[in-house]
Amino acid sequence: MIVPLRLKCFCRAAVVAAAMLLSVHTPVRAEEISVTQWGASLYGAPYAVAMEKGLFKQAGIDITGILGSGGGGTTVRNILASPTPYGEVAIGAALAAQAQGLDLVFVNVGTHSVAEASMVTMPNSNIKSVEDLVGKKIAVTSPRSVSEMLFLLVLREKGLDASKITRVAAGGYMPGLTMLENGGVAAAVLIEPLSIIRKAKYRTVYNAGEVLKPMTTSVGITTREFAREHPDKLRAIIAGRRAGVQAIYKDPAEAGRILEKSYNLQPDIAAEAVNNMIAPHMWSEGGFNQVELDRMVDALKLTGEIKADVNWSKLIDKSFLPADLQGKQ
Repeated sequence: MIVPLRLKCFCRAAVVAAAMLLSVHTPVRAEEISVTQWGASLYGAPYAVAMEKGLFKQAGIDITGILGSGGGGTTVRNILASPTPYGEVAIGAALAAQAQGLDLVFVNVGTHSVAEASMVTMPNSNIKSVEDLVGKKIAVTSPRSVSEMLFLLVLREKGLDASKITRVAAGGYMPGLTMLENGGVAAAVLIEPLSIIRKAKYRTVYNAGEVLKPMTTSVGITTREFAREHPDKLRAIIAGRRAGVQAIYKDPAEAGRILEKSYNLQPDIAAEAVNNMIAPHMWSEGGFNQVELDRMVDALKLTGEIKADVNWSKLIDKSFLPADLQGKQ
């Protein structure tokens, strides 16, 4: 059958138009990334805000979900197993993974305050200060954990001998609180927002952020292969997260409402959790600070997590940061 020329032209134009329509409306492929202690600690707040407000999409990537974990090596393994191998993890876990031979690269800073960490005791306890812990037992989450590290730093800052205080590995924050309530320990480490949720039950011995200077506590990491093959995705993730951080500081009340939904928190708990982190400026926009990095290395040496200084130039790649953050120290 002979097709009229006008019909041929119409069909060809229809095909072109359909192709153009598909190219305009085909959504960016959904991605999932990993964040340590998602839903349990405040590391993840910028991601929750960025997803809710569409800031990742504006940056050029559709982050639709967060793979949570209990932290440490579990988070690193989640990152490596993910189709989009980017995640935020405690810097100690990232350094440990790199020391084990994993070819990781640090691409942005996540948090640089320890204001969310504290130690609590029972309301009727005779523990009134850190000095009163000498000769007592206290609960940390696990050996060489961030909770133990921060406790040792506080002791050093106060000039106290760590060997005179027995540290008990509880296996987590909640088990530590159970030990405290049952009289097994005199005090236990805690972290927000859990410390806010249960604040009526305990009395705070110290808040780590009031004792210790800022230090890099978490970093964004990826594999060198992913960084090499998908630089635009990586830049979009970092830019979207940065926009989330900026949104938190611009409107903490809105951030609290978003965290309420994302973390399944009561409104007053979510609001207080966010507000408590504004003054100490917990969330970094992503730039690396040499002094704060070295403070963390010094802290990790206390627990034996690392033995020597770290050559940051071999681990950090600033090229995926927004241009204005690449030169900052």
